[in-house]
Order: sequence, then C-alpha cells, then structure tokens
Amino acid sequence: MQIIIQDLAFETIVGILEKERHTPQKVILHVKISYDYAGDNFMDYAKIAAFLETVMKQMSYFLLEDALIDLSQKLKVLYPQMSKIKLKIFKPTILPNAMVGVSYTNYYSKN
Repeated sequence: MQIIIQDLAFETIVGILEKERHTPQKVILHVKISYDYAGDNFMDYAKIAAFLETVMKQMSYFLLEDALIDLSQKLKVLYPQMSKIKLKIFKPTILPNAMVGVSYTNYYSKN
C-alpha cells in the first residue's frame, strides 16, 4: 500500500541565512510512504500531514537535508510498518524562475 501526500504547504523557519532564521517562509512537501497493510495497521494520512507540519515548525531546521532525514526517522518510529519513504521539500519563493528543493528516499528492511 502507498500513502501519498502532495502539495502540503505551510510557513516555517528553515534555512541557514540570517533572514531565514527570523522570517518564516513557505515550504511545500510531497510524501510517498509504502507500507505493509494488514487489517488495522493502516497509516492515517491526515495524522501524518499534521505531524510533518508540526515537527517542521518545532524544529526550525537549518538544512532541508537534515529535515528530510529527521522527519523520515521520526515517522519510522511512529509507523514501523513503513517499508519505503520518499520525501521532497520545496522552497517555492527562493528563486523567481524555479521551485527548488531536496528529495530523500529510504528503504527499510523487514526485521
């Protein structure tokens, strides 16, 4: 089974520049999570979306790369049935002619 969350948009503190540390900026997340579904072990996409937004706002990451790794690790703890995660974070207002971001994919082996 696969959960897909696309265009999750909100403002948060993220970045290494002085201005980015004080002024929230818009970010957009795309998430794909593969997992083994069996009965009641479903993954609630609304809870996942809320979790991602809350954590990003609380952590105020410096680098998108660190955010992606940390978010994937935290989700794996909450949802051990995850077998693969692909996260993308975009900063749509950084460049006037492009939406830039970072992508991270991780595969989890079965225990």
